[in-house]
Amino acid sequence: GARGVDGKPRASVAPAAPAAPAPRTLMREGERGGQVRELQARLRQIGWYFETPSGTYDAATAGAVKGFQGKRGLPRTGKTDTITWQRLVAMTREPTRQELYANGGIPPAAPDKRCLTGRVLCLAKNSRTLTWMVDGKAVSTMDVRFGSQYTPTREGTFTVYWKSRHHVSTLYDTPMPYALFFSGGQAVHYSADFAARGYAGGSHGCVNVRDEKKIASLFAQVRKGDKVVIYK
Repeated sequence: GARGVDGKPRASVAPAAPAAPAPRTLMREGERGGQVRELQARLRQIGWYFETPSGTYDAATAGAVKGFQGKRGLPRTGKTDTITWQRLVAMTREPTRQELYANGGIPPAAPDKRCLTGRVLCLAKNSRTLTWMVDGKAVSTMDVRFGSQYTPTREGTFTVYWKSRHHVSTLYDTPMPYALFFSGGQAVHYSADFAARGYAGGSHGCVNVRDEKKIASLFAQVRKGDKVVIYK
């Protein structure tokens, strides 16, 4: 051991343990962005947040964070600090795009190369979007809802073969206004159910649009013979 100048052993002094850094606040009420959306989706996975992720840290988000913190013995601040975030990440999994954007609004996926020439209704299942493209330029984009697992919307390249402004489905007896038929009975059309219920519902194979103004404008521009491309 170490000895002092007089040759006697010196008492060793243990170095003081460094103080744990105070947790840093990552997000708080009033903020918005992608990380807030992820926070909401992760809290929703474990039953603390029941709204649709919006990307805005509102009172409901702060309340969910407080509840989560209290259950785990953390200070109930309602702010997401580094410790709260690490605990939440350890208990949840990376949210999917569909979880992050449960109510739509996903930025459109990159257009399939078949969409880059001519007049095309470019439909991406991954981002649940329809982009109306003319000569490689996006004219408008809207949220869409595809068919369910048992009545899927067909994928591939089609053409609009019939436009029917006030269509009513004979099979399901439901209104299908602004219908643009592209494959058998499958059409792009306005859906009041999609407007009301969002992605909680599903179609029987058609492509539902919930923004009536956008589909009305699209219906006016699309011509018979225009291309329809549906891809993952």
